[in-house]
Amino acid sequence: MAAVQADSQSRSGGRFLREKGMQKWRRQETVTAYLFSLPTIILLLMFSLGPAVYAFFLSGVSWNLLDQMHWIGLHNYAAIFRMPLFWTAVKNSFIFAAVVMPVQTIIAMIFAVIMNQHLPARPLFRLAFFFPSISSSAVTSLMFMWIFNKLGLLNGFLNWFGISGPDWIGDPRFALSAIMILNIWSTSGYFMVVFLAGLQSIPQNFYEAAAIDGASAFQRFLRITVPLLRPSTFFIVVMGMIGTLQMFDQSFIISGGTGGPLNSTMTMALLIYEEIFSYGNVGYGAAITVFLFVVVLLLTLLTNRWLGKPIEY
Repeated sequence: MAAVQADSQSRSGGRFLREKGMQKWRRQETVTAYLFSLPTIILLLMFSLGPAVYAFFLSGVSWNLLDQMHWIGLHNYAAIFRMPLFWTAVKNSFIFAAVVMPVQTIIAMIFAVIMNQHLPARPLFRLAFFFPSISSSAVTSLMFMWIFNKLGLLNGFLNWFGISGPDWIGDPRFALSAIMILNIWSTSGYFMVVFLAGLQSIPQNFYEAAAIDGASAFQRFLRITVPLLRPSTFFIVVMGMIGTLQMFDQSFIISGGTGGPLNSTMTMALLIYEEIFSYGNVGYGAAITVFLFVVVLLLTLLTNRWLGKPIEY
């Protein structure tokens, strides 16, 4: 009996030592992982989270980049909400996002489905559609300025049919639409690749079973492809929404940094630049930045509730 108790105690003691050793090993692994991640964490704090927190602080100060800062609390927010130009920029940004994001998503999905078929010269077509996404935004903006100019390529084409085209980038009615076309052209290729990756992860037996059941090609696309592409769609919608609401470079280049004509291409990102670097109103620019951050955060959370649910096969 005593031998059995001694053996039981020995086993318990051995199990305790093993568990203690495993806990020590896990702690060492955790410390090692954090040490390897430390350079990335430091860079993230210095160049991402740090500036973001600093922007919140700047939104409560009065500063023109030269004089000393003065804390004024929420005055900058009250001031920008009274600015007509601020609401013009908000309206333009929302119109831009509401048009560009759905259109680029639909075009990217259609091209991805086409490029997923067994077509001749398929790699060449994929490269052609993706190439605008890796091109310089400044170069493509200048190219579209030449196309949409009053004497540009588009109006020259319309003249062949006896149509006198407007000044696409000089007319307030068409300037923002011209930038929309440019943005859709330059971003759809990248999102096509994302959809293409999602398409290639869908099991083919789903399509085969649906075809045996008599489903048409459109029904297979609507009932299988679209629902199973939800993770890719969620990523594309969120990234497209963030990119369109933060659109700056194309508006800056095409309008010459003014947001014209008649503020028709003024966006929130461009207004932030103008307030800080043209007028020296750092507090105003930071307050608009915080407003833009809150808008993007709320829209991302809403999109997550709509498209962020896991797929149920």
